[in-house]
Amino acid sequence: MSVIGKDVPRLEDERLLRGRGRFHDAVIRPGQLWMRVVRSPVAHAKIRAIDTSAASRLPGVVEVITARDFNPMPRIPVRQPSPGIDFTPYLQPVLATGFIRYVGEPVAAVLAEDPYLAEDAAELVRLDLEELPVALDARAAADLRPECWGGAPNDVGVIDAGYGDVDEVFAAAPHIVTAHLRIGRHSGTPLEPRGLVAEYDDSTERMTIWGAVKVPYFNRRVISSMLGFAEHRIHMLETDAGGSFGIRGELYPEDVLVPFLCLRTGRPVKWTEDRIEHMVAANHAREQEHEIELAFDADYRLLGLRDEAWLDTGGYVRTHGAVVATLGAAMISGPYRLPACRCRIHIVTTNKTGVGTYRAPGRFQHNFVREHALDVAARRFGVDPVELRCRNLLDAAELPHRRPMSIFNAPMLLDGSDHLGHFDKSRAAIGYVDWRREAQQARAAGRLVGAGCAAILEKAGLGHDNAVVDVGVTGAVRVAMGGATSGQGIETVMAQIVADEFDVPVESVKVVLSDTDILADGAGTFASRSTVVGGTAVKMAAEKVLAKARRAAADLLGVAEEELVVDKGALAVAGQPDRRVPFGQIAAVCFTPRQVRNDEEPGLIGRSTYLADVMTYPYGAHYVQAEVDRGTGGVKILRYAVSYEIGRAVHPAMVRGQLVGGAVQGIGGALLEEFRYDESGVPLSTTLDEYLWPRAIDVPDIQVELYEDSPSPGNPLGVRGAGEGGVAGAGAAIANAVFDALQLTGDVGALPLHSQRVLALIKERDKMQ
Repeated sequence: MSVIGKDVPRLEDERLLRGRGRFHDAVIRPGQLWMRVVRSPVAHAKIRAIDTSAASRLPGVVEVITARDFNPMPRIPVRQPSPGIDFTPYLQPVLATGFIRYVGEPVAAVLAEDPYLAEDAAELVRLDLEELPVALDARAAADLRPECWGGAPNDVGVIDAGYGDVDEVFAAAPHIVTAHLRIGRHSGTPLEPRGLVAEYDDSTERMTIWGAVKVPYFNRRVISSMLGFAEHRIHMLETDAGGSFGIRGELYPEDVLVPFLCLRTGRPVKWTEDRIEHMVAANHAREQEHEIELAFDADYRLLGLRDEAWLDTGGYVRTHGAVVATLGAAMISGPYRLPACRCRIHIVTTNKTGVGTYRAPGRFQHNFVREHALDVAARRFGVDPVELRCRNLLDAAELPHRRPMSIFNAPMLLDGSDHLGHFDKSRAAIGYVDWRREAQQARAAGRLVGAGCAAILEKAGLGHDNAVVDVGVTGAVRVAMGGATSGQGIETVMAQIVADEFDVPVESVKVVLSDTDILADGAGTFASRSTVVGGTAVKMAAEKVLAKARRAAADLLGVAEEELVVDKGALAVAGQPDRRVPFGQIAAVCFTPRQVRNDEEPGLIGRSTYLADVMTYPYGAHYVQAEVDRGTGGVKILRYAVSYEIGRAVHPAMVRGQLVGGAVQGIGGALLEEFRYDESGVPLSTTLDEYLWPRAIDVPDIQVELYEDSPSPGNPLGVRGAGEGGVAGAGAAIANAVFDALQLTGDVGALPLHSQRVLALIKERDKMQ
């Protein structure tokens, strides 16, 4: 019986629950040194001098390095270059060179015998800085040309995506609705901050690195290039990760400094980030400003969408390049019937921490902007917001639907089966009619209660991944693939896929992730792609093993390959279960001369590369019932539900967990979480006292309605990806619930809807009445 679709026990839980997790901070190497980064205390400055003499004289300090120790100074490249935009002037150096661009930028690194000594020495490094004017608003800063860019403007470039004659549509449209909306700066803040350990072995002339997550193979290639140290001499080893969310695992300056100092000293080097460092140095996200317009015909059917936006990319362009802007611009049309659409997003540098991809990059923002504009339009037209969506969602007769445009050079083919049908089914499943009726009754009684919804279009899978599956002479099954663990259960899912092919217990499959000595290349874990792309590569590798096993077993049993069936870890003759050969015995035979072939790896092993040249598009909806406290402006989420079309769930419980976890993060971003700065660019949210996570009392039980009505046609597993759908529509649905609770006529203005902002909305509303 298939284990795909079964909630089997997670393989990871045995070690994690018993305290045997392999986290980077638990890596202790003999003779290791500790690195501490010296960071800028100001947001924008010219570096006149850096005095490291006092730090260098401190007993126990081994090295103090600055930019002058690199020749040339490497700059961190982007992972996905954007055609037409030259990021070169805006890339971040490993250590500040000439100028400082944000508070927290690395300017020096100290290496000492223990972490406390390293921190003491770092405080002795003296910076002579000439402070410069700061830019903190992307839209206002776009045309400025600071000296550090050598004459180039802060406006790095524009991502312009769309189709149809938008201007002509708007010129003739009977109804146009506009909204000016902002999304505040927040980010993923994993429980475990970043860290890295590197150790050089003289005897093998190789370096081992622990702690890389998300994209270890990309990081290895960049480190190899920057340090002139061959890739095959760098061994990246997997570790567990206490959360990633797109933030951890990108290549940061510290990921180069640790191996650089390891090779320089010949001793192991360890760096563990503290929470304050994380808040000022790891990628921020989300901050954008949008001017959106929607055009409707006389029956309130969408004719066009036009949006101009400014993305605050922080002090430098980091490894994501233009990914956030590309996804934000290209997918803003959502799951709707939309004849014409255009979105232009300006990527602008400011004097803040750099940004990157964070769970549902671009989509959290554009879903808020589009879905809230729809509610504003419904209020203006006097139309029910649910009915407005129903009139405009793509239905079964229109799908699959090809948008006349591309994303990352891949055609945009919406491959779902029925967006309108999903919206109808999910509303009925959660009882949304009752939620709205309760909200109306509460408002009639004087309470500020509202209900809001948002329809979302997600995406998953693009690019390649690799896998190898082998079976040993004992019958032990191992799979190695290019993904990385971040707590999401990837080991269990890959084991399920392999176990399903070989009819063996899931717990008997050994899963190895991103071990560069076992697998030559892997694309990593990001963008909801691990199961869609990596899982398909694993399935293909397992199928290659089975094909080889059938050939050998058929020879052993004297039957045709077509007569063999997989049965409990063996190949047996169909209808004759006693005539069987276990996979371990087959593996042993595959090393004999009779089974060895030219250009074929000996043993029972299969390797596969899977390339997804188009994305698959999962979809769903978010529903919220919320109450506003008239006196404090606080927003309490009373009910929350997410519906999601997953295509096929390998492990349904983990899919539900992903959606619930994403919704909690979305609640945080919609109501609480925000990185704030003072007028000089100094961060004001550097601890969890100022940067507020949602607490258990802030989050209701989250209802998940999971559907498998539309398996993806683009991969043999039929899966669609689940990592980001839970967060993608949260800001939109919560904003619409608050909009309904306050019965506003204008838009809510911005996220997060913290108490001060909501009180201002109430005050403005009361003035208008």
